[in-house]
Amino acid sequence: MPSPEVTTGTRPLDRRTVRREPDRPFLTRRIDLSVSEDRTVQPSTTTAPSTGIADPAPLGLAAFAATTFLLSAKNAGWMTHATGNAWLGYAFAYGGLAQLLAGMWEFRNRNVFGATAFATYGGFWIGLGLWVQLVANPAVAAIKPATAAATVTSLNHDIAWILLVFAIFNTYMLILSTQVNMAVFAVFLTLELTEIILCIGNFTAGSALLPTGTIKFGGYVGVITALVAWYTSAAGVSNGLAGTLRFPVGRPLIG
Repeated sequence: MPSPEVTTGTRPLDRRTVRREPDRPFLTRRIDLSVSEDRTVQPSTTTAPSTGIADPAPLGLAAFAATTFLLSAKNAGWMTHATGNAWLGYAFAYGGLAQLLAGMWEFRNRNVFGATAFATYGGFWIGLGLWVQLVANPAVAAIKPATAAATVTSLNHDIAWILLVFAIFNTYMLILSTQVNMAVFAVFLTLELTEIILCIGNFTAGSALLPTGTIKFGGYVGVITALVAWYTSAAGVSNGLAGTLRFPVGRPLIG
């Protein structure tokens, strides 16, 4: 018996070749962190295969925000009744590992901007945590009264140099983020200010053990950075749910 046919116009379609694509609401309206020139989809008669991966940007932003908030609260002088090292474990597990994983998933999604940003700042948090454990803590444990000032000054300068390196990286990412959206641009803008202020603060801190005025100011700006990153993460989650509640991210400044 011949197979039944569905006709559309003059062209018959075999029912065996007609299949329904599964709905993927979690892949709709993702926060596109890509600034690649090939973002424009060319007309095609075939459907591009889905990666099957949810947008990793909200995870990476949330991990960055949480760890940044904890360290910035310390820099701002808010943790007077705490050790001030609450950020350290999360620099490895959340700001470090989770953000690094988000970067790897962005590579899978062919998103060069998101992959570079998340992988770099995931490495930043892991590296900063290792510096504390392998350099700062041993130096403080071996400190002597005669060399205390020089030791603390050198540690402050270490942090300043680290921040300078990442401020340079963040500068070109800030420029490129103008092609993404306003929310992502705001994250990189506030982060740029945080890194520059803290870099200056640590270079000029001398042998100060407690945060100076400049470092405290950098801590306040860092808290703002964390809040902006949390908002951008929330916007990504709301868009990924494809529900009625959406948080706006704004249009790109360029493009």
